[in-house]
Amino acid sequence: MKFKKSWLLLLSFVLMLGILAACSGGNDAGTEPEGEGTETEQPAEGPQKGGTVVGAMDTPPSGQFNPIFYEEAYEANILSFIYEGLLSQDENLNFTPGLAKEWSFNEDNTELTFKLEENVKWHDGEPFTADDVVFTYKMLASPGYIEAGGIRSYFAANLVGYEEFSTGASQDFQGVVKVDDYTVKFVFAQPNVKALADASFTIIPEHIFADIPMADMPAAPESRDAGKIVGTGPFKFTEMVQGEQYVLEKNADYWKGEPYLDSVVWKVVDQAVILGLLETGEIDFVADPNGFQAADFETVDAMPNVEIIEQPDFGYQIMGMMVNHRAAGDKTLDPSKWTVNEKLKDQKVRQAIAYAVDRQAIIDGLLYGRGIVQNSPIATQFEAYDDKNPPQYAYSEDEAKKLLDEAGYKDVDGDGFREDPAGKEWVLNLNYPLGNQIRERSAPIIEEYLEAVGINIDLRQPKEAAAYFEDLDNNAQDWDLYLVGWSLDSTDPDPTGLWDAPAAYNYSRWNNAEADAILKEANTPPEAFDKEYRNGKLSEWQVKFGEDLPALILYAANSLWAHNTRLHGVDVLPYSFLNDTHLWYVTEEE
Repeated sequence: MKFKKSWLLLLSFVLMLGILAACSGGNDAGTEPEGEGTETEQPAEGPQKGGTVVGAMDTPPSGQFNPIFYEEAYEANILSFIYEGLLSQDENLNFTPGLAKEWSFNEDNTELTFKLEENVKWHDGEPFTADDVVFTYKMLASPGYIEAGGIRSYFAANLVGYEEFSTGASQDFQGVVKVDDYTVKFVFAQPNVKALADASFTIIPEHIFADIPMADMPAAPESRDAGKIVGTGPFKFTEMVQGEQYVLEKNADYWKGEPYLDSVVWKVVDQAVILGLLETGEIDFVADPNGFQAADFETVDAMPNVEIIEQPDFGYQIMGMMVNHRAAGDKTLDPSKWTVNEKLKDQKVRQAIAYAVDRQAIIDGLLYGRGIVQNSPIATQFEAYDDKNPPQYAYSEDEAKKLLDEAGYKDVDGDGFREDPAGKEWVLNLNYPLGNQIRERSAPIIEEYLEAVGINIDLRQPKEAAAYFEDLDNNAQDWDLYLVGWSLDSTDPDPTGLWDAPAAYNYSRWNNAEADAILKEANTPPEAFDKEYRNGKLSEWQVKFGEDLPALILYAANSLWAHNTRLHGVDVLPYSFLNDTHLWYVTEEE
């Protein structure tokens, strides 16, 4: 929801959402009342052609610009201008046409057929066809995809033949079938309640990647180098200075119409100087994933040349607890090969940690009240979000100490820190990345809260985001607690992609058979087509998550985005600032 020089705080919501992005990361969370838009007031003279706008990110992308391999929201900022999927979403999270202009299901919801737009070209002039859709999903299902670093196989997992193809037992993948050049059919192993969400993945060009072996694809120039990245979107990725600046130039042949802007430039800027550059006009917008800081709201609100957008974040920040560890070097995501983290294996210990952290105080102190305590990893925008039944973990030192005592963790030697039940030293390390100032400032505060109940914390030196996430992917064996933020997928509330045992993003290596079984029931037809039944199952899962607690959700901050008033055509979605960017344009202010 946007207002000139005003803000809107939404703390309760009714609708739907699930993983990202996220990025994922994507791409690495409320809905607006119907009938109320977010579009910037347009100048009387109307859209004008030409010009460049500059966006700011506080953390550099790690450099992976292939949609099937990227992991961070910083890459997603750039990818959003370059690539597209068959489907988009509107402000109410309803699916709308993208590269597909229409779609239909068969009677039992096992087949989903798309009619594709016929005037779409890739940035290099090659036509977009059904072959590209088939190829993209074949890559997501391919043997070696996960081993190569792929994390989005779940988009293909419900398709016919996925298991046989992904394991190499079959060379034939029939899950996505070309009917003709502009018709493609998704065939599911059973009726699929998430069919449209599964079919919404970003499409990559077959002619670019077909001859590149899967193992080589993540490091290939076509996945990493400006000028080599080829999409169908409104802007082309033409130049970059890695870690500093990323240049996107308009795709004059864009199928929805030539963009008004000539170019969009992303600059990596320290959060400490973003506001100064925003005020002087050296940057035009700051948005996904971190926006500007709540402490600076009044400062930004006073800038005459800046408009603010405030809305609930489509994600949250967590403190993950590594319940298990993958074997060193293991890329298979096979839970049977995991080893228990003895330091965090007791559920009471994890619950005590939750009680020990005053999350509302963090929101009040660091976010200036612009956020909410959240107790479930399903986004609050979704109707499936349960804010009543999961454990709430209201701050209580006494409850934390009681649980630790019951678990046998007591201060034996009188140094103020608890030993484990065997009387041995017990130290939990806490790891966090650089880039997000609120997260950085949260880490020592969390350390203080935990040490106040007798938990000895080794607060590690923060790492640059790229190195930090590489460690998470490789599952460093000595990690216990870690801080990370998730920007969630808007297509479905299903949390499988983050918290199912074999999910790549399940960095806690949570392996709870009961929780996984409930999640499976929530997605298994025919019952899952009944919204009340599905929401009930998702509620059961949220309770199980809250009880076993592989992570503490610290807070869901409000998104605070801002842009120069010379930038027009901004029409934000509940989950992104970057919507219909071909309609953005600039005017010179008086």
